[in-house]
Amino acid sequence: MAPPPRSPSAGGFPIAVGALAGTAIGLYAGQPSIGFLAGLGLGVALALLIWWRDRK
Repeated sequence: MAPPPRSPSAGGFPIAVGALAGTAIGLYAGQPSIGFLAGLGLGVALALLIWWRDRK
């Protein structure tokens, strides 16, 4: 009997948290749109790192 396939790690969580945290920090700094985009970019980068590590 073959072992069950390994479940991939979830990469959507860092994207969501990055967008929310970036918006919150941006609101504090007076630039919520820039904060959202920066947080989204960091979340996507982290999700890509998780995907890259998980495919090995």
